[in-house]
Amino acid sequence: MDFEEGCPERRQKQAAARNERTERLGLSFEKLVVFGGVENMNRSGGGVDLGGGGPRISEWKDIPVELLLRILSLVDDQTVILASGVCHGWRDAISWGLTHLSLYWCKKNMNNLVVSLAPKFTKLQGLILRQDTPQLQDDAVERIAAHCHDLQELDLSKSFALTDRSLYALARGCPDLVKLNISGCSAFSDSALGYLTGFCRKLKHLNLCGCVKAATDRALMSIGYNCHQLQSLNLGWCDHVGDEGVKSLAYGCPDLRALDLCGCVLITDESVVALANNCLHLRSLGLYYCKNITDRAMYSLAHSRVKSKHEVWASRRYEEEGLMSLNISQCTALTPPAVQAVCDSFPALHTCPGRHSLIISGCLHLTSVHCACIAAHRPAAAAAIPHLAH
Repeated sequence: MDFEEGCPERRQKQAAARNERTERLGLSFEKLVVFGGVENMNRSGGGVDLGGGGPRISEWKDIPVELLLRILSLVDDQTVILASGVCHGWRDAISWGLTHLSLYWCKKNMNNLVVSLAPKFTKLQGLILRQDTPQLQDDAVERIAAHCHDLQELDLSKSFALTDRSLYALARGCPDLVKLNISGCSAFSDSALGYLTGFCRKLKHLNLCGCVKAATDRALMSIGYNCHQLQSLNLGWCDHVGDEGVKSLAYGCPDLRALDLCGCVLITDESVVALANNCLHLRSLGLYYCKNITDRAMYSLAHSRVKSKHEVWASRRYEEEGLMSLNISQCTALTPPAVQAVCDSFPALHTCPGRHSLIISGCLHLTSVHCACIAAHRPAAAAAIPHLAH
């Protein structure tokens, strides 16, 4: 490092210059708002002085890029797209500065809009293309993959018309994806999803809810093998998912924080035991309608708290660790002692009104299970937790 760059005085001067520039931009923006636009500014004396000997704004094309982007940050995405068509200067500035865009408001012709915008907005890092009615076709996603190589977050939920072509294109063109929502994209196959995870290994958040053909044990094995940074996964109503797939996730994704297995009717205690033993940072687990889950799974979760305590004690994060949400609705094989053991092990699980994070609806025989808030005045349970998970 150059000494002049590293010295405190130099850094302070640079910071002061940045602050001064930011203040000038803020003042310019305030003047634009007060005067009500360039036309009024010209009537009142001609232009806005940026201060510090900088240029005066006499026409819209004179607005500095930083100020233009600040203005556009205060309006909706539809207005930003319209602004990009004002002139080449504005289009280039927006193309350079726009990193996040949502087209959820577009109810018609979203596909054509994406095809036309993708080559212009090449710096996009986040793109929301969620739809109420399916509009997107593969050619739009292929266009995104061909031009938006910095993309990290992509929402394609409810894109029923998309096929495997889209996943293959994203795998080749957007390897930096961190967050991908393809919930409801029912045409995707497990082969295409496995191919995607082989390239997009930085994935941390993946929503596959309703992707029945894509979310299979084979695909989950690919995710566990490739995506070691995965933190949240939604597999809701993917009824082809079984124990082998979930165990692959547990072994390959130790940083998993949230997993929704609601409606995954094939899984058994083996899946929960693997998660409890390997995913010590798990905060949210959805097991709604997983009727093969028994007390063994609950006791394995309760005992994972003890293991987690030893792992995190040195970092003083013990109070922040552990389950904060558990949905076991319709898991009719569970008994009160096992569920109470889980509730006692994780203080963040609540059954009290307004704080329901232990969800047991549909399990009428579990009505005696209560969190610490309710159980504060009842005698402490003397029975030890049986070791059924080993």
